[in-house]
Amino acid sequence: MSDKPEQRSTPSNPARRQKALAVEPGFPPKRVVSGATRVRRLDNIDLRLLRVFAVLAETGSFAAAQIALNLSQSTLSTHLASLEQRLGGPLCLRGRKGFRLTAFGQETLEAIQDLFESIELFQARVSQAPQELGGRLRIGSIGGIINNPDIGLQDVLARVIDQVSTVHVDLQLGIPQDLELQVADGTRDVAIGPFARHAPGVRYLSLCEEPHALYCGQGHPFFDMADELITKDMIDRARFSVRAYRKLEDLQRINHPRASGSIVHMEAQLMMILSGRFIGFLPEQSAAPYRRAGRLRPILPAAYHFVSQHYIAFRAIDQSRNVLQIFIRELLRQAGRSEALNDENAR
Repeated sequence: MSDKPEQRSTPSNPARRQKALAVEPGFPPKRVVSGATRVRRLDNIDLRLLRVFAVLAETGSFAAAQIALNLSQSTLSTHLASLEQRLGGPLCLRGRKGFRLTAFGQETLEAIQDLFESIELFQARVSQAPQELGGRLRIGSIGGIINNPDIGLQDVLARVIDQVSTVHVDLQLGIPQDLELQVADGTRDVAIGPFARHAPGVRYLSLCEEPHALYCGQGHPFFDMADELITKDMIDRARFSVRAYRKLEDLQRINHPRASGSIVHMEAQLMMILSGRFIGFLPEQSAAPYRRAGRLRPILPAAYHFVSQHYIAFRAIDQSRNVLQIFIRELLRQAGRSEALNDENAR
């Protein structure tokens, strides 16, 4: 047997070699790192940071990556800086010549692509191995959907457990961009929300539409005021609570000059508006019980409303898992969209 160390083969994707031509040389110089040091450095790197950098490199600009990931420029820059600090070198350069990867960034991108290919291969082999019907089902969802009959997650879970009594359900709430990345990196099996639909390797099924309107609570100056008396100038001066992860989008919907409050989950938005001190958007289903109780009212609903499209997101490589298939089937059944799964299976 030869004592020579095994040589790493050239990546099978020729496009990777092509990208190397546009790389800024010399960042950082090659150096030998012991196995133990490398493990200590990489052990705690969040897969989501790697996914963010991969999207940034593949889109070729911060502006395009912001749209694809639905992240602000400051958040994207923070993620990149955190990854560069953990890896120990600059991954890309920005300047007059535009966005480009450093040599270290190109090597890192190729390693990330190899890593995710290996993860997908691992999961494919595991999913094809003989297994019982149960196991763990890790679900992610946005908040504020408990009163939405088209999602009815509590009813869906009841039917799933009736069919698979041994399943362990792990249910967590989150914001859309985090849930989408968690599905992409395999930390969530399935997620429900208004996704941007850009995560690589993720399949999306249309679930339902959710109408939203602008609301105020009892005690707010608008509450007992007729709609025709509420002017745009009055709305501009009102305290406006926005979704922190879609701040600009909410401001633009009513062309409001500033946000006076922010939330992550819709339950928090309800609290803000019910205080009688803020206006803000709410799903109509979430607001309905409080409207009936006389505690909320919509503001100029003909002018200030929008519809949010919800999707089921799951990894294509996981779609053959029995318990996941049952969960997706019951979700679509709840929304009256059972035919969507048949269309998906026919592809």
